[in-house]
Amino acid sequence: MKRRLALSVVFACAALALTAAPARAQVSLVKAKELYASANYDEALTMLNLLGSTSVSEDGRGATLYSEDSASIAMYRVLCLVAVGRSADVDAAIDRLVSQHPLFRPPSDELSPRMRTAVSTARLRLLPPMVQRRYEESKTAYDRGDFSAASIGFKWVLTALTDPDVSQLAGQPPLADIKTLAAGFVGLAEKALAPPPPVSPPAPIVAAPPAKPVRDLTRLFSTEDTDVVAPLMTRQGMPQFPGVLKTTATGVLEVVIDAAGAVESARLIQSVHPRYDLLLLAAAKKWQYQPAQLEGIAVRYTKRIQVSLAPPPTEASRR
Repeated sequence: MKRRLALSVVFACAALALTAAPARAQVSLVKAKELYASANYDEALTMLNLLGSTSVSEDGRGATLYSEDSASIAMYRVLCLVAVGRSADVDAAIDRLVSQHPLFRPPSDELSPRMRTAVSTARLRLLPPMVQRRYEESKTAYDRGDFSAASIGFKWVLTALTDPDVSQLAGQPPLADIKTLAAGFVGLAEKALAPPPPVSPPAPIVAAPPAKPVRDLTRLFSTEDTDVVAPLMTRQGMPQFPGVLKTTATGVLEVVIDAAGAVESARLIQSVHPRYDLLLLAAAKKWQYQPAQLEGIAVRYTKRIQVSLAPPPTEASRR
């Protein structure tokens, strides 16, 4: 007897499960719309209430999430409440629709003129404080560095302020000020979210070549300055020895040649011959040279010249 009773309970539960599955499958927004269209308002309202309770969830941060159809579900609840004559619940249902879906605008062909006015009036009353609250929340997110949430919030504010139901108020304070501020903060938040430009590796440090020393081109150069091109003789007449020279005579003459190639000064480092030295110095001052050059520029130059005199050949040497 007990076994038959237990089996009966099992079969009864299975039957309930089988009948419940088709019932859940039949609960949908499409089915609710069909019931409303066929004037089965109470059944449609019951189904919409069930759908409304399952269309709301929360994200990980406690924010309320609504399904894609939740706005239409809320709107048809309003229509059903009007149809069954529950006037006392209609205003609350409209407020709930606007509060949960502030950017949702019901299709005008699904609402009567009276209902369109009722919804627009509710939006005009509820949207401005919602905009102000969302702006403050977005500014708080921006201040704490949550630029993603701030950007989404500021964009929502700007979208809400373009709604036709609040367009007149959007051009007046405080909504006009909020619109200006939100537009500025959107740009700042987007800029903060942009990835930083790639950092280029630092350019290798190349040692600069040592600075070329500045040469004093006015000083007197000599054979010790190997990068100076020495002057070239163009006219260098030597005087004849006065009288008869009996032995070889040798000396060293130093001349300073200016940048024009003329002999600026002359002196004997080593005497050639007492009777010849003055003649040599006088002749040297008339000599002419191509001037010495440093990097293509004519410069002053000191030059030493060895002077040698030999006696005239004798008759014996001629033979």
